[in-house]
This record gives sequence, structure tokens and C-alpha cells, in this order.
Amino acid sequence: MPKMGESITEGTIIEWHVKVGDTFEEGDVLLEVATDKVDNEVPAISSGKMMEHKFSNGDVVPVGEVIAILEVSEGGSLEKTTSKTSETKGKSKVSISKSTPKPTSSSASKSFKVNENVFISPLVNSIARKNHISYEELARISGTGKDGRLRKSDVSEYLENGRPFQFAQAVSESSGFQIPDLKFDKGKGKIIEMDRMRKMIADHMVFSKHTSPHVTAYVEADLTEMVKWRNAKKNPFQEKHGERLTFTPLFVEAVAKAIKDFPMINSSLDGKNIIVKDEINIGMATALPSGNLIVPVVRNADKKNLKELAAATNELAGKARDNKLKADDTKGSTFTISNVGTFGSLMGTPIINQPEAAILAVGVIKKRAEVIEREDGDTIEIRQMMYLSLSFDHRIVDGYLAGSFLRRIADYMEQFDSNRKI
Repeated sequence: MPKMGESITEGTIIEWHVKVGDTFEEGDVLLEVATDKVDNEVPAISSGKMMEHKFSNGDVVPVGEVIAILEVSEGGSLEKTTSKTSETKGKSKVSISKSTPKPTSSSASKSFKVNENVFISPLVNSIARKNHISYEELARISGTGKDGRLRKSDVSEYLENGRPFQFAQAVSESSGFQIPDLKFDKGKGKIIEMDRMRKMIADHMVFSKHTSPHVTAYVEADLTEMVKWRNAKKNPFQEKHGERLTFTPLFVEAVAKAIKDFPMINSSLDGKNIIVKDEINIGMATALPSGNLIVPVVRNADKKNLKELAAATNELAGKARDNKLKADDTKGSTFTISNVGTFGSLMGTPIINQPEAAILAVGVIKKRAEVIEREDGDTIEIRQMMYLSLSFDHRIVDGYLAGSFLRRIADYMEQFDSNRKI
């Protein structure tokens, strides 16, 4: 399994394009692989014949594992591949990669007890984070260490068995309170199986809510000056720079400035340590044509001018619409913005994009009558108003920091320089 990106550790085989026994030419697509970020095509770097598939469609395979055996045509070279090669007379067989979780064992149907006050070592915690296992799910695994502690081998065996307790309900001893079996009526209707990306999104959302104690703060901002400037400059901006001027680069610019003022927002939790990131990489939650969600990343947003931010956001949005995002386009974000106003929503309560410390949602910009305080008295004026909501991880970020940071973003938006040159 080829490495699709620096942080990618496994891939899912979507489809084999070359069947066993078929021949292929250099550059032909052998198979399509999906990661938790994007889909990738794996091309042949030499002509040859497909001898064996080690894995099937839908299998999840660790990076570096052998997934197929190829017979390379004489004169073909696979020196660039990281796979192991074994040479034969005139021909060589090449390992590409494989490995899937073992079939779910009968333990999937067994009841279990929750391990109360379970001790989680840093190593086990790291494995759990990597595989999106919540602490609640960890507590369901039987530990073989001293006093029932979880060991690495316990978690590895649990993963190999297909995570049988991932969605199971605990069978616990009688206590003061028990979760009632409500037997919900799920109703009747058309059954639609979730696609691969929707399953991953569901996994990540549940993992985030289990991992981080979410708190959401709100402010509203008067964007009248920003809206006037953008409406007046969008056509000249496109003529001069060849880029569309949306509100997104203006929002990214304001957020990047505020992060520089409050760097603790740009952090993540690693065990008992807080990592304050050096780079300010802003993720943009973007809806795909399929209705799913992906987060492309504007790197070093604090070091880009408005033209560069506009170019970056337009390029990433275009790639997302055309399903052409690469793994590198979606990794390394340190803070995320979700524009729920795109769909007409006034505000939202976004879920943190792990392992970040916070996420900002911006609502629709809407005209409202507001009381404006002036030196000669109060007036009622029509203003362009927008709600901002910040969900933050209360393990890392306290209310004072979150509120100050959110207010600073609103201040930068409200104090927009209407005489700014393009």
C-alpha cells in the first residue's frame, strides 16, 4: 500500500481496475485507494501482468503492506517503488501491499462489562486516538495487565477482531441508575447504506464529541464596512488579479490575525501536554457535490496577503467541487472555519475538527435595524450583521480565552479599513 501523505497510515481499496490475469502498461491505473482525506489512483510504473490480489475491494490496508503480486515485463523497472521485489529468470514479482482487520470474532455477540476507573497509558491513548476509539469504547475492552489495565496487545487484538464493542450496549451490574431499553420505533422507509466518506464523517464526529468537552460561545459582528468594500472592489479585484473576491479570504485573514493575538487557540492536546502550533493553517469546511464534507487547508494563512488568500481559497474550493483534492490539500490544519451562512443559517454549533482546540462557524450576513451610538445621539440604521459562534475544547481553552479570541475576530471584521487598496 503506497503512502498517500505524511500523516496517512492506511488506505481503503475502493476498486481494482486491473483483474487477476490481465496485462497492463506503464501508467495504467491499477487500483483506486481511499484515505480518510481523499481518493487516489495508483498507477503502474512499469508494464506487466497482474498475478494475484492480496486484498479485495473495501479492505483497509496499512501503508507498506503487500496488496498484490505483479509480473513485470522484461526490461521493466520498479526501483522507485518502496515494495519488496523478488527477481526470477527474465521476470520479477513485485509486492504492492495489503492487510485488513481479521473477520469479526464471535465476541461481537458477547456481552461485556464496562471497566470502571480504567487506567489509560500514553501508548494505549495514542493507539486509541489514531484509530478513533473513544474512552467509552476503551472502557469496554478487557485488560490483561495488572489490576485489569489495558495493554497494547489488548487494543491490537480488539482492532484485529473488528472492534466488536464499537456500538454495543454495556451489560453492567445493577446500580442506582440504568439506561432504559426504550425500543424506539425506527419506522419504515427506504434503506440507504452510508457511503465510505459518510461513515468516516460519522466516526470522526462521534470521536470528537467523546473526546472534547464542547462549549460554544457567540458574538455578532457589524460587517457593513466590509460588505460595502467587497461589493465595490470585487470586479476591479478580479480584473487586476484574475481571482474572485469572496468573503472567505476576508474571514480567513481576520481569523489568522486573531490567532496571532491569542496563540493558545492554535493548539492541540497530546496526553498531558499542550502543543501550541508554530504554523497557522486554516481549514475550510467545504460541502462536496455528494453532500459530504471535507476540510481543505490554507497553509500559513497569516503570511499571505489578500490576493494570495483569494487564490488559495478559490483553488481549494474548485478542487473540492471537482473531487480533485489531494491528501496534502487536506492535512495539517490547526484551526477550522465553517461557513454555515452559505446555506442561509443564522448561526451554528460546529463540532471540533480533531485534534484542534476550536472551530469557528460564521452565519449568513443579514440586514437588520440596529441602534448605533453616535456623538450627537443614538440612531437606528440598517446594518449588515453576522453571528459568529466558536466551539472550543474546554480541556485546553477556558471561557475567558475563547470569549476574548471570538471578540477579537469580530473586532477585526468590524474595524475593516474601507479605504483599503486592492
